[in-house]
Amino acid sequence: MTSTHEVLNQAPPLVGHNTAADPALREGVEREGAGWALPEIDELGRLAGSEEAQAWGRLAERVPPRLHTHDRYGHRVDEVEYVPAYHRLMETAVGHGLHGAPWADNRPGAHVARAAKFMTWSVDAGHGCPISMTYAVVPALRANPALAERLEPLLTNREYDPVLADPFTKRGLVAGMSMTEKQGGSDVRANTTTATPQSDGTHTLVGHKWFTSAPMSDLFLTLAQTENGISCFAVPRVLPGGERNAMRFMRLKEKLGNRSNASSEIEYDGATGWLVGEEGRGVRTIVEMVNMTRLDCVIGSSAGMRTAVAQAAHHARHRSAFGERLVDQPAMQNVLADLQVESEAATTAMFRLAGANDRAIRGDEGEAALRRIALAVTKYYVCKRAPIAVGEALECLGGNGYIEDFDLARIYREMPLLSIWEGSGNVAALDALRALAREPHTLDAFFAEAELARGVDARYDDALDRLAKELTSFDDIQLRARRIVEQMALVFQGSQLLRHAPTAVADAFCASRLDRDWGGALGTLPTGLDLAPILERTRTGFDD
Repeated sequence: MTSTHEVLNQAPPLVGHNTAADPALREGVEREGAGWALPEIDELGRLAGSEEAQAWGRLAERVPPRLHTHDRYGHRVDEVEYVPAYHRLMETAVGHGLHGAPWADNRPGAHVARAAKFMTWSVDAGHGCPISMTYAVVPALRANPALAERLEPLLTNREYDPVLADPFTKRGLVAGMSMTEKQGGSDVRANTTTATPQSDGTHTLVGHKWFTSAPMSDLFLTLAQTENGISCFAVPRVLPGGERNAMRFMRLKEKLGNRSNASSEIEYDGATGWLVGEEGRGVRTIVEMVNMTRLDCVIGSSAGMRTAVAQAAHHARHRSAFGERLVDQPAMQNVLADLQVESEAATTAMFRLAGANDRAIRGDEGEAALRRIALAVTKYYVCKRAPIAVGEALECLGGNGYIEDFDLARIYREMPLLSIWEGSGNVAALDALRALAREPHTLDAFFAEAELARGVDARYDDALDRLAKELTSFDDIQLRARRIVEQMALVFQGSQLLRHAPTAVADAFCASRLDRDWGGALGTLPTGLDLAPILERTRTGFDD
């Protein structure tokens, strides 16, 4: 009998590697003061690269959460059921401090280490949503010192406790955020949820929230209208004493990606909440949370690109076509090198932002100013580039990349979310320009950082001068918002690569992204570049 099913010329699964072995990641960790964390980062990276952990991610995405509004007897329960793999992912993330743990760690670089671990633990993006929000809720919650004193130790504890219970009696807490409503979306001031003060100092909330991600969280920051305007409230799932709060889950969203994470519509039917921050200043209060989750959007986009490049390069090193391995063919080399440049530009900029965040938290006002503007422009640009880069990496696998059995389809579906979350493109771009108008010292901080790379590459100097000229006029500023913010993001990336990346990577970036005739599509690097060291960085740390 003739066999037709001998498997030849297929890449083996990319398992058994350390996802933290990426050179740009390790260099960023060392550079931004978190080298002391590399042993734990490596431990997490080896787990993330294992067959077991990758199976958890696939299963959690393949079997999405289920909403149970009532039990079998008809009692209202409002519970979301997850597969055990999801809880393993959460347990690992919390156990390694990807949630609120850095706020309890006084070591310089603690928030950089957390960023590296968040990027390393990229086996599933969905469970990263509650992890990210738990990290971000801590600084916002501090606007109510009495409440923060009781809850912060539970939000920073490295013990995952999924049991629904009185939040003050649990071993650890997971937090969420509930802002948007169907009539407003990003315009949260259009929210119609009301909050009525009670004699015990709490407020009673009534309203409908269009997006509440991770509804099984223990605590949510939410916005509601009071007599003095939009205010911020902390709303627990269970009240002190054990009674369930009056939160009703209406449905779970059917999403393009991020399926392992439940996103819901909820109603507050007389729910109890505690005021956080000054009444009428709710948007300002919750912005503390948004700034942190925006950083995680950059980290998540960088992680998705890095994983996609690793998969594409791994495939190209094992797959042959037309008598040669794909990785030895010039057209593929151009694509892979360009993907690596895109990934390193995002990762290097991200670690600079993580370092700025760490130092801003410790009171450095200059770093806080840089974080304010550079994070806004980087969030806009990197999250726009990620779907393009992952799509190109998927194409490197040909038809295999489009098949669900291969991880790139799952990663590709995830990428657009990070551009939408915490402000879609226009919101992010306009927020950056708003910062320039209201806080002009942020522009000074941005150019002070950019000037540190002047004189290294003439193409960069030209781009920096063009940007400065673009910002001399504010006519039609909203019409030009995306163009200006994209230029700022590219200058910021270029400044970091010229100062910190290998010469070949920085040269390729300047020859493409900063050149006036850049082709735009990935794989359009000009001739004359040294691609070999760039391609070598796609393989470091992977056992093949």
